[in-house]
This record gives sequence, C-alpha cells and structure tokens, in this order.
Amino acid sequence: MTITVTYRIETPGSVEAMADKIASDQSTGTFVQVPGETEELKSRVAARVVAIRPLDDASQPTWPEARPSTRLARADVDIAFPLDAIGTDLAALMTIAIGGVYSIKGMTGIRVVDMKLPDEFGRAYPGPQFGIAGSKRLTGVMGRPIIGTIVKPALGLRPHETAELVGELIASGVDFIKDDEKLMSPAYSPLKERVAAIMPRILDHEQKTGKKVMYAFGISHADPDEMMRNHDIVAKAGGNCAVININSIGFGGMSFLRKRSSLVLHAHRNGWDVLTRHPGAGMDFKVYQQFWRLLGVDQFQINGIRVKYWEPDESFVSSFKALTTPLFDPSDCPLPVAGSGQWGGQAPETYQRTGRTADLLYLCGGGIVSHPQGPAAGVRAVQQAWQAAVADIPLDEYARTHPELAASIAKFSDGKVA
Repeated sequence: MTITVTYRIETPGSVEAMADKIASDQSTGTFVQVPGETEELKSRVAARVVAIRPLDDASQPTWPEARPSTRLARADVDIAFPLDAIGTDLAALMTIAIGGVYSIKGMTGIRVVDMKLPDEFGRAYPGPQFGIAGSKRLTGVMGRPIIGTIVKPALGLRPHETAELVGELIASGVDFIKDDEKLMSPAYSPLKERVAAIMPRILDHEQKTGKKVMYAFGISHADPDEMMRNHDIVAKAGGNCAVININSIGFGGMSFLRKRSSLVLHAHRNGWDVLTRHPGAGMDFKVYQQFWRLLGVDQFQINGIRVKYWEPDESFVSSFKALTTPLFDPSDCPLPVAGSGQWGGQAPETYQRTGRTADLLYLCGGGIVSHPQGPAAGVRAVQQAWQAAVADIPLDEYARTHPELAASIAKFSDGKVA
C-alpha cells in the first residue's frame, strides 16, 4: 500500500538523479551511507521512483541556482511512499512527502502537482459533516447556486450597524451572508455582541417566511479552546455556519474543531497564495485541498472568474474540478465557493465552465453591497444574472426587463467592483 506524490522537477542536472535523491532523502537515506539502511529496511519503508515523464525545458530558473546559459530540464516524477513509513497522519504526510523537498540542493524549482492517497485515509478522517448536500438543505436552495454576500466594509462596522445591513440583505432574498475573513472578534465588534445583534433578525425572518438565511460568523482563533468557545456562542444563538481561516488555525486546530462542531465550516484559504503563486514552486490546489477535505471543511472558497486578485480563470476551473471530484466517496465533496470581485457579470461564464451545475455558492461582496440602488437591489441583480445564465439569455438582453441587473451592468461592467 503506497502514497504516490507527483513532483514537477526543474534542474540543470539529471532529473533521474534528482528524483532518486528526493526518494532517498525523504525516506530512509541521508547525505552518506549509514549502516542501518539495510535492504530489508528499504524494502519496507523506502520511497521509490515509479515514473518519470519529461516536459519541455524551462526558459528561466524558478530559483537563481543556475547560470543563465544552463539547460534546465523539467519532468513530472511520481514517487511512491509506503504507507508503513507514513501512516495516515496528515502532519507526517506533509513533513515527509512535501515539507522537506524544497530544501534539497541541485534543483532550480520543484512543485508538488498531484497526490494519490490509499483508502485508509478515507477511513481515518471524518471529512465534511455537511458538504454540498447539507449546505443546500440548510439554506433551502435546490436547483440553482446559493447566492451569498459578504459584510462590507470588511472591518469597522459595529454590531448594530452590521445588523442593519444584514436586515436589508435578508429581506432581499439572499441565501447566505458571511463575515469577511479579516473579522473575528475585535474590540469594536466582539463576536458575542455581533451574534446577539444579528441572529434575532435571521430567526425573526425565518419565523415569518420559513427561510433561514445562513450566516457564517468568523470564529477563528489560534487557541483551539477559545475557538470552540466562539463556536458555542454561534451555535447557542441558533446560528449554523462559521468562517474558518484554515491556514491560520492549522491542521490541529481544524481537527479539534471538526470533532466537536455542529456548524457548517466555511473554509477561507487566505495565505494559500504564498504556497502556489509561482508556477515552478509550491504546490497545486489539487494537492492542498485534500488535506482540508479529509479534516472536514464543508465549504471551500476558491476565487472565481475574472477575479480582483492574480489568479487566472483556469485556476478557478481546475480548483472547482478538484473539489467536486470525490476522494473516496461522493459525500466527501465540500461546496465550492466562487468569490473575489464577483457580480452578476461572471454568472454566465461561471455556469458554463463549471459544467452547468447548481452545486456552487456564488459569493459577491462589493458586487452586491455597492449596487447603485442599494444592497437589496444588488442581491436581485445577481439572482437575475443567474436566471439569465441558466436560460442561456445574454445579460444585456435580460437586463432590458430587469432594472437591477441593468444598473449592475452599468456600474460593474468595467471590471472595477467596489
């Protein structure tokens, strides 16, 4: 039984030699031969190179370890690690198969581009508690994407001011609202006071209409015990969702929370760009997301089409595919969340490039709250854009009879979402 990791190696030397060095250094070997590294030991726990697929040479080194005139060979290399050497501990997996490879001499770049785990990992970890099906059930949304928004300004609003905005948004028919990932429990808006101001409006709306808007409160904290106290504040008030800054709380924090949580866990991946922005280093989202899915995130933000940040559209599409591909079972797929500079204008292309699916949370911040006719009109404009997308009607045509969408196009079509 093995764990197979695919590395994209860039080197001025021999790819084969570098692949062998990774397999040795990251399992049984070191810089010299040691007496205890017997053939019997290596047969049990040594990593082995199982495939090398050459790629086109690199034109520039990822890291400045080669002379400009040096040929830079590239290849995708599969290395198999025996399960006996790692077990199902995700910290051990990260340490052995990923963490150490970036420090090995002789390469000008290395990127982890794929990882295949045996079924033992699926049995060792809980996975999502709610995932796609639970998120749609709790919001009451079927047959279309969940339409969500973010409280803006991201920082600075006091609890009663946030509640006023939330009241306007829930009256407009929005399905989901979240705290910005930067908002947790600052002095001007302590989580307890924010929950106390917002939840009565959500519960009152549910009593009147039967629709409970899902609100994701920011509960992240470096201390797992304090994070659980934050979780309990939300749960006791009748809330059902929380924003988790996964890179900030780490594997241990996420595991601690998931085992005790009754809330939908909405993962924000801020800090992820440090690990992936250079195409010749770091790792692909296809690899990164497996850790957090096993640990139990229910919703996963992955940017979107024509975002305000650096990430290209193709990255969103591949990330969406990764999240919606089961690891071990269809129920282990979290709900993909399209965000970052979104408004109704990206709905048609998002619908087409995600396979015309309804399994999506479409999250707009400034694209809703900065609508020229107000946040409620911003919600209606996004709803109208999705109606047009599903019906294959051009947005400009649909906007002729839908004034909120028309106003949204007039303000946001230049790509500058507030």
